[in-house]
Amino acid sequence: MTPPAAAQAGAALPQASPSQTLSRGIRALEILAAAPGPLTIAELADAMGVHRSVAYRILRTLEDHSLLVRDDAGRVQPGPGLAVLARGVSRNLQSAALPELTQLANSLNMTAFVAVWDHHDCIALVTVEPRHSGATVAQHPGTRHPINAGAPGIAIQSALTEAEWNRLGTGIPYRPEATEARRKGYSASHDEVIAGVSSLAAPVRVPGGRPAALAVVYIRSAHDPEAVGTAIAESAARIESQLA
Repeated sequence: MTPPAAAQAGAALPQASPSQTLSRGIRALEILAAAPGPLTIAELADAMGVHRSVAYRILRTLEDHSLLVRDDAGRVQPGPGLAVLARGVSRNLQSAALPELTQLANSLNMTAFVAVWDHHDCIALVTVEPRHSGATVAQHPGTRHPINAGAPGIAIQSALTEAEWNRLGTGIPYRPEATEARRKGYSASHDEVIAGVSSLAAPVRVPGGRPAALAVVYIRSAHDPEAVGTAIAESAARIESQLA
């Protein structure tokens, strides 16, 4: 007779069912983060697809943890607790990248940022806008776009060979531009994510983690794109040395 402990060890663990309440709470935060301004509880409930009473219970819990706040009119928006949580996301990468981002943004007069790979998307982790600038492209932390569009996604792919990428089973084709980016050390795109906007990016290899990308975005620039790409690649190499 098989001992109960051995039987349990050999049996497959049942798949845990997802928490609907937790999922709804996370969805509420995603909606608020993407909204251009504060939302009423009714607006948020509609966006979540739930009854207002359900949304209210979720919001009360999030409010208790300072993940959202309400203004005098009762509208809700992201709270300071999210900033505390965000500081812990890829902390080493953020710390190593910030000086390089600041130098790139101010010397090139472009918005500079680090993008990380999340499933089928790139997400801006940390951004720096130039200190003195007239018109620059805003790239807020948390902004996301498909990984198969734009220079950051190409740069992330270029950190891997086509064979390595395909072995990951993402279902996303390896772009031919990634092969060229491996040779040059940086990638380029125009009109792929936002009409009229150009981007240059270099891969950042993160020990024990997925590759990220160091990138700049701009509308027009007097700088030679090749020189900018080289500067980004050099900054990415310095970040990698900090992470090693």
